Amino acid sequence: MATSDPVDILLIHDRWGTQGLLEACAGLSREQFHQEFAIGSGSLHATIVHILGAMRGWTDMLNGDMGPGREPRPRLEAEGEKTVEELKALLPVVADELEAAVRAGPLEDDIHGDRGGRKFVFTRGAILTHVTTHAVHHRAQCLNMLRQLGVENPPDVSVMTWTMTADG
Repeated sequence: MATSDPVDILLIHDRWGTQGLLEACAGLSREQFHQEFAIGSGSLHATIVHILGAMRGWTDMLNGDMGPGREPRPRLEAEGEKTVEELKALLPVVADELEAAVRAGPLEDDIHGDRGGRKFVFTRGAILTHVTTHAVHHRAQCLNMLRQLGVENPPDVSVMTWTMTADG
């Protein structure tokens, strides 16, 4: 049964949508997965790594790992090439970490961070909303790339489709 809680919807849909995108990429060749496009981060690989990297980076901020004297984990994008299977295995890890960090306190909590000498303050709710809508934006770019690669019937990863699937 689908939930009506916006936090649940954002978190569950985000994981589901990215999983669907990765499933659509599973049949691509390495060359297709890395083909450059003038959209997003440039390729399906780079854009999906960016989606997961953003989830991990914002999770670090939620967990207080971006304060003075503390460093977040290295950017996922700096870790080098990953296969679709490696990204599929990484998704539940970063999604679970994000969910735990979001649920660790009230959405109204101010989250403080410091990156490169610049200080940030966001609410937990604003971070959740940013991370999940950021992923929607980039998944749309990936769907465009899949269409340009000739993939027939790229996945419909919309919230409404997720809701109908969850209810169905």
